Amino acid sequence: MRFSRSALDSFRGQGLPDLLGDHTRLLFVGINPGLRAVAVQAHFGGGGSNRFYPALYRAGIVDRRIDASAGFRPEDLAHLHERGLGITSLVAGASARADELTADQLITGAEALSERVERIAPTVVAVLGITAYRTAFARPQARVGRQPDPLGGAAVWVVPNPSGLNKHASLADLANAYAEVAIASGIALFTASA
Repeated sequence: MRFSRSALDSFRGQGLPDLLGDHTRLLFVGINPGLRAVAVQAHFGGGGSNRFYPALYRAGIVDRRIDASAGFRPEDLAHLHERGLGITSLVAGASARADELTADQLITGAEALSERVERIAPTVVAVLGITAYRTAFARPQARVGRQPDPLGGAAVWVVPNPSGLNKHASLADLANAYAEVAIASGIALFTASA
């Protein structure tokens, strides 16, 4: 699916419904949806440069390559639900880049996230991005990995953001971090994928 720049810009500020199954064990928390993700109504549906689904596959969390660039295929959505995976966003409104968000938006998003986590009751919450986490939760010294404070009764981990703009983390780094949170949440991994 191709969208003009003006068509994508028309999705600015719009959101995506949370991706939740009946038994969400691991809740991934993105910073906010991208414009293309909202256009196709699929978390991490931005296409080429986002490494979220390739990292899930490489980690063995899912057993197939998922391509959400044109929206979710029903069988892929069912697989994510069956695996106990959920996806939400810290800030609901879409933007072209996460660095367009203000500190106030991130802080307000963290407060709303706490309420959602209590309702969803996952075992583990994995926040995708250390910089946003530090701002949103007023933890300026936080490091990637398990955090000392739970959120809504769930253990909290900060893992690398899968955006292609995050040059600090390779696909292998993402896969390793995501496998660690999946294991912590009680999700059995498939054999390693290439």
